[in-house]
Amino acid sequence: MTLLELAGVSVRFGERAVVDAVDLEVAEHEVVCVLGPSGSGKSTLLRVVAGLQPVSAGRVLLGGADQARVPVHRRGVGLMFQDHQLFPHRDVGGNVAFGLRMRGSAGRPGRGSYEERVAELLELVGLPGAQGRPVASLSGGEQQRVALARALAPSPRLLMLDEPLGQLDRGLRERLVVELRELFSRLGTTVLAVTHDQGEAFALADRVVVMREGRIAQAGTPLEVWQRPASEFVARFLGFENVIPAVVAGGAAVTAWGEVRVPAGSPQGEQNLLIRPAGVVQAAAGLRCEVLARTFRGTHVALRLRPEAGPELEAECGLAGAPTVGDRVAVAFSPAEVVVLPAA
Repeated sequence: MTLLELAGVSVRFGERAVVDAVDLEVAEHEVVCVLGPSGSGKSTLLRVVAGLQPVSAGRVLLGGADQARVPVHRRGVGLMFQDHQLFPHRDVGGNVAFGLRMRGSAGRPGRGSYEERVAELLELVGLPGAQGRPVASLSGGEQQRVALARALAPSPRLLMLDEPLGQLDRGLRERLVVELRELFSRLGTTVLAVTHDQGEAFALADRVVVMREGRIAQAGTPLEVWQRPASEFVARFLGFENVIPAVVAGGAAVTAWGEVRVPAGSPQGEQNLLIRPAGVVQAAAGLRCEVLARTFRGTHVALRLRPEAGPELEAECGLAGAPTVGDRVAVAFSPAEVVVLPAA
């Protein structure tokens, strides 16, 4: 069942469309992450749903009800910002209880007191017994957990996260995104999150939405978007640089890198070709390249190659026998790692 629906939503600042005719649905208990570079409109989209940003056109519906005249505090949504926005003059318990008092969410039959609910929420986010701790004593990860507990306190029907892990170091982000995924699954929380980090989005979301200049460039499961980017923009945003114009005929494409086999059923004619780095493999014979750079990535080595024809290539290879800078190698292309993209 659809909980949130955006129908033709646009936001304009003067002549500039920050959000442009966006249609989006979020089902109950679904986690959707909106991805995009800075200025793509993703944070504005959150503000629209929360009621903090008026729309220039279109409708926002929650549970089938138009939210045009519904004030922020009546929408039943929770919003967690990148900088957490905790109150420094309140302790941890006071920060979490603030969400309860603002919405009148405690003290109702069967809900228990503020204190009981706060203790329950802190236990839920992995900070049991932290009620009396001052905010200034918390680490970045602990502040994130307190902000999450406060956002969850009134049991919002929709939880919205704006770059929730953006200020944390990489190791902590990776650990917390797993915890968030498990928590949302256990609670059945419906989540709309925005981030510029595709790794974070793919780990957290049931579905990802990639935005470009206020419009949706692609939407699908993380696996669908990763395996089948819809355009050169999406492919490059995901970090793939091996994109080149091609003419596809039958099971092969003619490119500046030579002839490349493509998957069966690929679109024909003038297209773009994406070759993932894992699909650029060393061979006894093939496209001759010079190794320009070599980067250790833990489980593999990333290579930047200058081919004898065409633009530079990115490749991956195993740790054993990886070439060094200055070596000359021959490479071939694995069709399983080739994606035909529409021409720009």
